[in-house]
This record gives sequence, C-alpha cells and structure tokens, in this order.
Amino acid sequence: MAEALGKALGVRIEYVQTAWPKLMKDFEEGDFDIAMGGISITLDRQRKGFFSAPIMREGKTPIARCTDRDRFATIADIDKPGVRVIVNPGGTNERFARANVKNAEIRVHGDNVTIFDEIAKGDADVMMTDASETRYQQKLHPGVLCAVHPDQPFDFSEKAYWLQRDEALKAFIDQWLHISIEDGSFKRIYAGWFD
Repeated sequence: MAEALGKALGVRIEYVQTAWPKLMKDFEEGDFDIAMGGISITLDRQRKGFFSAPIMREGKTPIARCTDRDRFATIADIDKPGVRVIVNPGGTNERFARANVKNAEIRVHGDNVTIFDEIAKGDADVMMTDASETRYQQKLHPGVLCAVHPDQPFDFSEKAYWLQRDEALKAFIDQWLHISIEDGSFKRIYAGWFD
C-alpha cells in the first residue's frame, strides 16, 4: 500500500525504521510523514497527528500452537498460573496483556520478527495481538501456529494510517483509500498478506 500511495502521490517512498517503544517519539520528532502497517487508532496517537479513514476493523485475539489453541479461547483460560504469555514492548499488545493478565506469566520479547517463533518452539504459550497479525502469522507458520477466533476478538480496534498534521495530505490519502477500496486494489494487496 505504501508503494501504491507513493505512485498516486507521484513521489518515491523512503522507508524509515522504528519500533513500537519509540514510535511516538520518532513521530513527534518528524522522522517520518506517515506510519503504515498495523497502526491501531488510539487517542494518544490522535493527540499527536491525524489518522486516515480506517482500513481495518479488528481487535486482540490469541495465537498459540495449533495443538494448544483450544486451551486459550477466553481471557480466563489465558490468565492462569503456569501459562506463559509473550508480548512485544511498547504497543497496544503489551497494554492489553498487562490490563487483562494478572495470574499468568507475562514475558516481554523485544524482537517483533522472532516473537512468534518463541511460541512455535514452545518457549511461550500464547500471545494476544491483532486479529490480522494472527492470520498473517498462521499463514507463515501453517499447521504450527493457529489464530484463535480472529473473527471474534476480545475487544474492538481499528487500523489506519497515522500521519503528521497535514490536512491536504490527509484529504488525499482518504480519497485514495476510498478509491482503492472501491476499485478492489486494496483487497488484492490485502489478500497477498492475509488470505
């Protein structure tokens, strides 16, 4: 979607790396114009910038080894002594886990790239993350990791693109998103990641 947006704007996209614990700081310092990919709409972020029209409606849901997925259908199932919950630091996943898990062990794993491997190899039992991410990781780890009820998440959230306070850019992005959704190009790109 970033490449499609760049083409629509007539600009070359430059990717800027960040991490959840420093996303807000990098945004406030103007290190990037727009954050795309897994950005939950939150009031904290809204205070600092604009959000595009929402691109996805979802919420937090568990992902576990396929052999264990029936063990973790509810928060009560997860929040038990002996259950090892893994979270990535600094984002909505960690906040959700800390708000809902009081009895299970919470372990912070600082690498978003390898966090799901911790579950796959048995060093953690479960993670509660965005339904879209559970679907994507299930696709990357077929038969090993399974999304647990991604169509019925524990809570509600929406994803959008988070951008600096530039009204003209926001208007352009919202119109571009509207067209992309209506002409099917958004669905085709989405299917490449999640279907």
